[in-house]
Amino acid sequence: MAKSQQTYSKKEKEKAKLKKREEKQKKKEARKAEKTPGIDFVYVDHNGNLTDTPPDPSLKPEIDAEDIVLGIPPKEEGEREAFDPVRKGTVSFYDSSKGFGFIIDDENSEKYFTHVSGIIDEISENDSVSFELEKGQRGMNAVKVTKN
Repeated sequence: MAKSQQTYSKKEKEKAKLKKREEKQKKKEARKAEKTPGIDFVYVDHNGNLTDTPPDPSLKPEIDAEDIVLGIPPKEEGEREAFDPVRKGTVSFYDSSKGFGFIIDDENSEKYFTHVSGIIDEISENDSVSFELEKGQRGMNAVKVTKN
């Protein structure tokens, strides 16, 4: 006499799958029954607020396509660049044997690191210098350092 190919655990798994399918179908039908027919719309009025009523077209502002600026607006002749890359400061510390030092900016009193590779003239402590800033590994560094 041959054994049945279906074991007890297989039967239980089939029952569980069938039960899960039926529950899923019931949930789907319940969602369909709750859903009201029609589509709800949300409108944006002339102030940018969300409303359920259509906005009044007479309140919509007129915008010319030529007034829209894409990218950076062109500079006018009267404008000058607001940021001057060359700064002035005083050397607060400089070790010539190790090749580094610190410069204090005259404008904002911030201390900037400088390395011998970014120094053009020979400098020493308390010298008045002009320099440019460059982003380094640990913050802004003074480069192109020249004595005033």
